[in-house]
Amino acid sequence: MILIVDYGMGNLGSISNMLSRLHQEVCISARPADIARADKLILPGIGAFDNGMKQLHTLDLVEPLRRRVIEEGAPLLGICLGMQLLTQGSEEGRMGGLGWVDADAVKFDPRTGIRVPHMGWNVISPKRESRLFRELPENSRFYFVHSFYVRSRKSADVLASTTYGSEFTSVFEHGNILGVQFHPEKSHRFGMQLLRNFGLFY
Repeated sequence: MILIVDYGMGNLGSISNMLSRLHQEVCISARPADIARADKLILPGIGAFDNGMKQLHTLDLVEPLRRRVIEEGAPLLGICLGMQLLTQGSEEGRMGGLGWVDADAVKFDPRTGIRVPHMGWNVISPKRESRLFRELPENSRFYFVHSFYVRSRKSADVLASTTYGSEFTSVFEHGNILGVQFHPEKSHRFGMQLLRNFGLFY
């Protein structure tokens, strides 16, 4: 069963619908008991970093998630803000992140001439092979909407990068913890294949 963490800040219905189309068993929940029995978890996210962390703390989700993911090794996929919450912190806010990946989130610099937020379709450039990319064609395109991006401190964690003004980490993998900066649930066949791979191979 794939659990989508319901902390009030994500496209829960869209992600659930796509997973259901892939014949995956899906649960949308914030109950610790459901987190404890989940085979895999998805941490979605839209909005501000501090609001996301406050919601996780207010709903007492940090410890159940840490136990299931860090102690027990359940695979976790962070999406957009959910990816950023897995890092040490963000320039957007003052709160610390979950700190499970050695990275932080920084803001795009509009002085480079790019529009912020980064919004629309863009390609990812894989840095190494991964089960997450199985049967994805070269130059696969995904839908992005974000003003901040993840800056990884460990090159081994970077699965793929994307260029928008400069190159940034668009996919990371640290053990059982994965993150994507784009929205697979809005990325049509490319996003569907990526979620299929997460459901099948992790």
